[in-house]
Amino acid sequence: MSIVATLQQLPGWLLQGLKLTLWLMLLTAVFAPLERLFSLHKSRLLRREIFTDVGYYFLSSLLPAAMLSLPIALMVSAAQALLPPAWHQGVQAMPWWLLVPLSMVLADLGAYWGHRLCHEIPWLWRFHSVHHSAEHMDFLVHTRAHPVDMVVVRMFALAPVMLLGLGGHGTQGGMVAAVIAIVATVSGFFVHANLRCRLGPLEWLVTSPAFHHWHHTRAEHINRNYAATFPWIDRIFGTHHLPAEWPAQYGIREPMPAGLASQLMRPFSRGHGDRAVRAAAMRSTRTRS
Repeated sequence: MSIVATLQQLPGWLLQGLKLTLWLMLLTAVFAPLERLFSLHKSRLLRREIFTDVGYYFLSSLLPAAMLSLPIALMVSAAQALLPPAWHQGVQAMPWWLLVPLSMVLADLGAYWGHRLCHEIPWLWRFHSVHHSAEHMDFLVHTRAHPVDMVVVRMFALAPVMLLGLGGHGTQGGMVAAVIAIVATVSGFFVHANLRCRLGPLEWLVTSPAFHHWHHTRAEHINRNYAATFPWIDRIFGTHHLPAEWPAQYGIREPMPAGLASQLMRPFSRGHGDRAVRAAAMRSTRTRS
């Protein structure tokens, strides 16, 4: 029996776990040497909370996708039913070199506002603060996020694409969805990496580690640099910040318990949740003032 046939007989969840393990090994093989050679801040591979972040990697790769399957199907169905046939025909006839960039911009606009609301709405900050609690930066911080937080931001990113029929049925829609997923994944690991890497003039067009590291500062600029892919979106809405220097500290001011289970339950805890609400409200007030 071939290896492929053997894998096909594995339960779906076990096969998915095996695939994620292989991807984690590949990501580590790529980023660990780079973060060693071009590190921004000194860090160890087996750092504190590494196993918690590995747990987040698997959880964030499995649970949000399952939670989003029904809403995505509903949005695709709504677009099919509500948009006129001529619109769908126009989308299918649109060349890929126009459809893909347009969809990526729409997705990043949606993600920008989903991300920004997670900072400005106190109860959403309860979940999003888990991601910001990391006091170091490396590639694994990308998936250090509460499932509720990931679902909210992804919903905002996918909604404009799906509701406009750009990522629905057919070859074109499948290509759009695949490109958005690939770009978001690669970019997410890259911008969180512990890399002293600047992109020169390209930083006006695409996000970089420097751009996103400033978003993870402990207080000063945590309400800036929301865009996931295109930093000029932050320029449009007045939230762009990218000086020549790098931030020195990361994390949040409110306490975060250690361990995956405790962090997942923290947003539902009255004590920790109330502190997170007050902190988020104060940040939102400073941002608007």
